[in-house]
Amino acid sequence: MIRIIPDVLDADGVARLRAILDAASWIDGNETSGPQAALAKRNEQLPEFSDAAAEAGRLVLDALGRTPLFIAAALPLKIYPPYFNRYAGGGTFGDHIDNAVRQRRGTDFRLRSDLSATLFLSEPDSYEGGGLVVEGMAEAPGIKLPAGHMVLYPATTVHRVEPVTSGTRIASFFWIQSMVRDQGQRNLLFDLDMGVQGAAMGLGQGDPTVVRLTGVYHNLLRRWADS
Repeated sequence: MIRIIPDVLDADGVARLRAILDAASWIDGNETSGPQAALAKRNEQLPEFSDAAAEAGRLVLDALGRTPLFIAAALPLKIYPPYFNRYAGGGTFGDHIDNAVRQRRGTDFRLRSDLSATLFLSEPDSYEGGGLVVEGMAEAPGIKLPAGHMVLYPATTVHRVEPVTSGTRIASFFWIQSMVRDQGQRNLLFDLDMGVQGAAMGLGQGDPTVVRLTGVYHNLLRRWADS
C-alpha cells in the first residue's frame, strides 16, 4: 500500500531546506551503495556525515514529528537519518530493493526497513522524467509530487527512479522501522484510525461509540506493536 503524505513541509520549509542543499557540496551517490545498487544507480548525494546533511536532516525529522498523517500511516519506532539525493543529466536509479536492515556507518544505530520514504524537494514541472515507479502497485506508475509532499511505500518492493532527462530532481529519502512489522496490520490500524477520527468529527470525541472504537484501536496496537 502506497501512502501520499501531503504538506510535510510548507513553502517556507521547502525554501529553507533547499537553501541548505543548494549551497552544499555533493558527491557520487554510490558512496553509500552496495555492489548490486551500484550497478543501477547514477545520481549525486549529500555526504552522509556532512554538516549540511545533519542540519537538513533535523529539519525533515522535525517536520515528520508535526505530521499526524505520517505518524498514523507509519507508526514509526525508528527513522533512519534522512539522506538527500540529486538527479540530473540522465541520472537514474534502476530496479532495486532496499536492504532489510540499515546500519549507520561507524555507529550502533540500525533499523529494520519496513517502509521507504521519498520527500520531494523539486516541483514536478521543474524537471522531465524522474518518476518513482513502485512495481506491483497500479497506483504508482511514476510518482512525481509537489515539493514538500512525501510518498511512503513498502521497503519490500522493487522500485526505481526513471531517468531525469532535463532539469534537476532533488529529494530526501529514508527508511522507517514501524512499531507494527506486518503491513496488513498497519493498513488495518490506519483505516481504523481514520474511521475513528471521522466518527469523532461527526459525533464528538466523548461519544460512547467513539470511545469504544478508540479503545479497539489502542488494544489492537497494544497486541501488535513491537514496543
